[in-house]
Amino acid sequence: MQPTFKPVADFGVLVTFAQTFSDAAHAQIRALDRALNADLPQGVLETVPALVNLMVVFDPLVTDHIAVQTAVEDLLPTLKPTQSNGATCTIDVCYDAPFAPDLPAVAKATGLSIDAVIAAHLAGQYDVLMFGFAPGYGYLGGVDQAIQVPRKPKAVADVPAGAVMIADRQCLVTTLTMPTGWSIIGRSPTPILTDDPNSPTIFAVGDRVQFRRIGADAFAKASHV
Repeated sequence: MQPTFKPVADFGVLVTFAQTFSDAAHAQIRALDRALNADLPQGVLETVPALVNLMVVFDPLVTDHIAVQTAVEDLLPTLKPTQSNGATCTIDVCYDAPFAPDLPAVAKATGLSIDAVIAAHLAGQYDVLMFGFAPGYGYLGGVDQAIQVPRKPKAVADVPAGAVMIADRQCLVTTLTMPTGWSIIGRSPTPILTDDPNSPTIFAVGDRVQFRRIGADAFAKASHV
């Protein structure tokens, strides 16, 4: 799979492997991200993986677009894509009514019972695909096809931190109070953000997330609400 390259301002190269998301393209992105960070080319400051591309950020006083693109092209034949090679992170989630306002609507839309929706969500294999939109917003791919629902036509305001949400094939746990058009099917007391600047979230791109069900009492105890 040969990517395309696009210069971004005077400090970046966008490496794109596909126009739409696929597991194969994202595996290539993760492999390139690993290869670049194993031995950063001269002048490269960081890499930012996303769903179908990867941004290579560099110091324009040290290197340039052509040199960075050449460094990436040299690595391409050595890439060894894998579907998942990271750590597994467990996140607690409470599906009780006060914390899952959209669970009945998801059940109705999919023709499943509420318990079946919960079981499908718990059984999902979630890979961290990218971060975006807000600090710590890790987009998790792998929502079971049986419970995939589209985004709402209108966003809902003041969705609290810890909301466990789904939209299409993706899942997300919020870290801030913000509006969203995703379906909120639970709430988690598990902190996503850390105080470690070298590892600011409890998971990274390429890691796997599994959800663990807890009750309202356990949620209240863990989150002090």
